[in-house]
Amino acid sequence: MVVIDHGTAGLRAGRPALGRLVADVEDFAARTWGSHPALHRADELPGDVDDLFSEEAVDELVSRRGLRTPFLRVARDGETLAARAFTSGGGTGAGIADQLDDSKLSALFAEGSTLVLQALHRTYAPVTTFTQQLAADLGHPVQVNAYVTPPQSRGFDDHYDVHDVFVLQVAGRKRWRIHAPVHEAPLRDQPWTDRRDEVAAAARTEPLIDEVLEPGDCLYLPRGTLHAATALGDVSTHLTFGVHPWHGHHVATELGSAALAALVEDPEVRASLPLGVDLSRTDDVRERAELVRAALLRAVESVPVDTIVAALTTQDRASSRPAPVGPLAQLRAARNLTSTDVLRLRDHVGASVRDDRLHTRVGTFDATSLDTATLSGLLAGDEVEADRVGLDLAKDWLGRGLLVVARPR
Repeated sequence: MVVIDHGTAGLRAGRPALGRLVADVEDFAARTWGSHPALHRADELPGDVDDLFSEEAVDELVSRRGLRTPFLRVARDGETLAARAFTSGGGTGAGIADQLDDSKLSALFAEGSTLVLQALHRTYAPVTTFTQQLAADLGHPVQVNAYVTPPQSRGFDDHYDVHDVFVLQVAGRKRWRIHAPVHEAPLRDQPWTDRRDEVAAAARTEPLIDEVLEPGDCLYLPRGTLHAATALGDVSTHLTFGVHPWHGHHVATELGSAALAALVEDPEVRASLPLGVDLSRTDDVRERAELVRAALLRAVESVPVDTIVAALTTQDRASSRPAPVGPLAQLRAARNLTSTDVLRLRDHVGASVRDDRLHTRVGTFDATSLDTATLSGLLAGDEVEADRVGLDLAKDWLGRGLLVVARPR
């Protein structure tokens, strides 16, 4: 198996999205990532955050977009409210019962409830664009929530997340209290609720960080870091970029799966245990257990790294979506395409080549008709003229959402 390149290689150059969240990208990568929390003040970071999100965006999303659960949840005093408390039917022509109800939300917010806009990377275009670039910069999947908290309110008790977090303050002020983990680098099936007593005890100790975030400030928290926050003085709005890191346990899972698949071909492993075996007796199981252990170790040692890479790549492609494209615009572009129009791969399509086929988030494509220079250029993020791809193939790939028109000629 030969992997030529990754389709977002060109987009990763310089890590522009990450550079808006941390003061020094290289120092962050070397010293901070996955190890300890860090606070970056607005005056250390480039620009403001108005282009990403705002209070006006919150009002639009909850009142005019027809959003449904689970795109919003509401919390009060550390508890999440039932969806019926803030949803209602869509009215004539919308036969659904769980659209957001702005009247109910207004009352709940006035009473001190926190609004949590979930999966904002799927519902708000500026956040979508930024998040996809951030995921490319990090090499790890990212999802985004917005937390909107009334004055002097606290949405959630001290807890930890099973993913890394960048907290970007958008409006208002919020006090954050950060404590060391009670469980280092938790996995997805190791939530803080399994360690409530330890979390509560740790939260009573002296915090590592006790600071107020102002608009434009960004706080990084590795998974497992204990945190709680309280809005101060006015409505507080912040974006939480949840980074779901690939880690060694993912590698172990795929390695184990490949080894177990290999054992299917071993007749000694497949053989039945002796007649009359008593599975409760160690001596009855010991011999076969040692035989299987030895076979499993041999299988683990023989798994090619490329097998693990292929499995992880499949997971990675499923973890994110490519940049949005408009079906109508794609159809029109394909119909009107000329040989001199300039094309490129759709952003964040996650393309690689194996066995003369182009594997991407939008499907698998036969690449045998492309010369090496053209294919390599596309994978590197270059723009190429349609006649280098071939007009018929280019139209097909436009229609299937693999290519986009970079600029017409």
